[in-house]
Amino acid sequence: QVQLVESGGGLVQPGGSLRLSCAASGTISRINDMGWYRQASGKERELVATMSTGGSTNYADSVKGRFTISRDNFKKTVYLQMNSLKPEDTAIYYCNSKISRYAWDRARDYWGRGTQVTVSS
Repeated sequence: QVQLVESGGGLVQPGGSLRLSCAASGTISRINDMGWYRQASGKERELVATMSTGGSTNYADSVKGRFTISRDNFKKTVYLQMNSLKPEDTAIYYCNSKISRYAWDRARDYWGRGTQVTVSS
């Protein structure tokens, strides 16, 4: 069993900051990409940011320069530092990770349950 557990969401005023965390646990042999996606009400889920094991990053254009993704491979944790938040950043943020449970197994997608981020005055 693999679990991804997010934390750090909440209510923040426009221009404020939040830091999300997502820790992976369970039977894990190897973690490849880790990242964050979000889904606003009435919209499809979209990529926010991803980071490879080697540290390569990919960001949505809408968050470049404001959000920073990082990871601690020893702790099996990925972070998302969100600065200069805007009302349009309001969404449920989901952690995603491509994980191989065993050395002989291919990597599979795992998702957290999501954490709500609301940006409002």
